[in-house]
Amino acid sequence: MVNKKAQMKIQQTAFMLIALTLFFVLVGLFILGISFSNLQAKKETLEEKEAMMLVSKLANSPEFTCGQAFDIERADCVDFDKIMVLKERISEFSELWDVSGIQIRKIYPASEEICTTSNYPDCGLIEILPNEGMGNDASTFISLCRKEKDSYAYNKCEIAQLIVRFAQGEEQNEETQ
Repeated sequence: MVNKKAQMKIQQTAFMLIALTLFFVLVGLFILGISFSNLQAKKETLEEKEAMMLVSKLANSPEFTCGQAFDIERADCVDFDKIMVLKERISEFSELWDVSGIQIRKIYPASEEICTTSNYPDCGLIEILPNEGMGNDASTFISLCRKEKDSYAYNKCEIAQLIVRFAQGEEQNEETQ
């Protein structure tokens, strides 16, 4: 009879150890699940920040920026004349940026007309690099400046929005193919 009591205590101890181990495994999985969900949110935040930095960097790149052509150095100032020339020669520059589309949309004065050499500067949408496929957009507000000539030459700047489309991740592109 003494033997059976000892065996019962050993079985109870073994079951308690198994239950305790399962409990800690479940708690560990719960903590890992919370950590990984937080990691996904951090990844998305970092991708968004990177996209915004790239848009700002693009607006201040030598191919877009006004530089000192308008008397003073301006941040986020895009030269409309340069953009129109760049648009015609985009095949030479398309490999320079790792994006799937670049557009500039005038905010004021608003117009939905796509810019060509025949309607320049009375247009509202400049497609520098046409949007190809799906992706996420990032944008920033810019000054779109050009030289105007009335009775004298002067600088004319308008409010615009630089919109850059980023291709979706490689996993998502493979799913669509």
